[in-house]
Amino acid sequence: MNLTDPRAFGSRPEPAMPSSRYVLPQFEERTAYGFKRQDPYTKLFEDRIIFLGVQIDDASADDVMAQLLVLESQDPDGLITMYINSPGGSFTALTAIYDTMQYIAPQIQTVCLGQAASAAAVLLAAGTPGKRLALPNARVLIHQPALEGGTYAQASDIEIQANEVLRMREWLESTIAAHTSKSVDEVRADIERDKILTAAGALEYGIVDQVLESRKKPVLTAS
Repeated sequence: MNLTDPRAFGSRPEPAMPSSRYVLPQFEERTAYGFKRQDPYTKLFEDRIIFLGVQIDDASADDVMAQLLVLESQDPDGLITMYINSPGGSFTALTAIYDTMQYIAPQIQTVCLGQAASAAAVLLAAGTPGKRLALPNARVLIHQPALEGGTYAQASDIEIQANEVLRMREWLESTIAAHTSKSVDEVRADIERDKILTAAGALEYGIVDQVLESRKKPVLTAS
């Protein structure tokens, strides 16, 4: 299997998201230049908010990276907020977004609502320390990368793919450890099987810094 396939990141991927979706409403907003018709995602972007609500693949990664770079060019000192509700996805798409988050100048607040699974959990943890949040009923899932079957004509191909999985796993272990309160050895043991965390569990693990009930009151903070 191609390691850029969205399913290649984890041994038991999350179910595919439904192909049908709620019809996104548009609305009109009065501006100094008259009325402007826009959709919720455009309005969020104007407020420096990125919403990652799909599987992480090359297309969604390109969209997120483009938004990050534009927001940096508009205001290198302004905070960017990234809301995450994603089942995860491709390893290469993950690293592309991750590297861009680390590269740009603005601080990035990450907020999990719904779920941040697999690759999405890494992006949640990669937000600016102190600015990584989760809503009370959010869940976080971390697990090891793995190939999902597939056949190869030569033994050398199998060896190449196996070595790549090992490299991916080493990167995942060290990256999660770097952004949490866990050591590489602890992360290595934890991702042997799917590890599912509640919002409070993600706080204890060090993936997030606060669990929010509302904008007014944090219900849990890191000690």
